[in-house]
Amino acid sequence: MQIKILGCSGGIGAGMRTTSLLVDNDVLIDAGTGVGDLPLEALLKIDHIFVTHTHLDHIVSIPLLLDTVMGLRAEPITVHATLEVINILKQHVFNWLIWPNFNLIPDPATPFLRYNEIFVGNGVKINSKTITAVPANHVIPAVGYQIDSGKNSLVFTGDTAGSTNFWHDVNQIGNLKVLIIETAFSNAEAELAVLSKHLCPATLAEELVHLQSHPAVYITHLKPGEDATIMQEIAANPKTQHCKALLHQQIFNL
Repeated sequence: MQIKILGCSGGIGAGMRTTSLLVDNDVLIDAGTGVGDLPLEALLKIDHIFVTHTHLDHIVSIPLLLDTVMGLRAEPITVHATLEVINILKQHVFNWLIWPNFNLIPDPATPFLRYNEIFVGNGVKINSKTITAVPANHVIPAVGYQIDSGKNSLVFTGDTAGSTNFWHDVNQIGNLKVLIIETAFSNAEAELAVLSKHLCPATLAEELVHLQSHPAVYITHLKPGEDATIMQEIAANPKTQHCKALLHQQIFNL
């Protein structure tokens, strides 16, 4: 199983792309701006999108991807998400006002877009991999994901603040090799991090104390302009100095 980081920034700018992970060649975990770097041939191979939550930096490419490939595909793309997330997408994105309702066209029996409701703890098997939602704690309904090759697992937190439920589930994973965890703000913006339910380096250290295994830990969703400061603060804390910044185009072979 290969996981390629299409985007991992908390914003846009030259060389920066927002959150999206490509698993093998057929699954996206979130669909931020990095999806747009893929050639058409690669876009046509994407059959499934697992959504953590509906903030724009995580879903912006879903409407554009559908519009680009649907006339060239025989099968729909399936969006996997919790019921709360599906309802937000239906009401606020695919509502004919922001974007056409691809769940109804070309007709309801054979739509371009299908939804699959998922539940925390229940895995979805796609070819040789299993993708399971894990708890998250954000300002809107959200989950993270465990991506399991059968041999190794990667866990992606999505956007989240502290969550005892998250650590409970993660600590049950016996083959965890990689943890990608967000840290959006520097310590100077700790109050904003709490208000928006993101992590800063200080709260990252508090959270990682709960991790009982020893995967490689990568930091994602750093805000542009603060990224160097955030990583310096992480490196300065003995509890987090082993963490590395996630990189655009980084590849994990699991």
